[in-house]
Amino acid sequence: MMPLSMVQAGESGTIKKVGGKEEVRRFLKNLGFVAGGSVTVVSKTGGNLIVNVKDARVALGSDMASRILV
Repeated sequence: MMPLSMVQAGESGTIKKVGGKEEVRRFLKNLGFVAGGSVTVVSKTGGNLIVNVKDARVALGSDMASRILV
């Protein structure tokens, strides 16, 4: 497992675990980041990511992306 922030642009992965405080996990779950789900990194700029999850594009900062393990 590695944090989503370490995945390169164009690569896909399966979400293994979502960490952080309860409110952070709930926020990410509402965006579609759940264990077993698929995620694809569309682009990566300065630590910030744009990812495809559940047929939607979501922008994440490096701090949020580091809480998602793939």
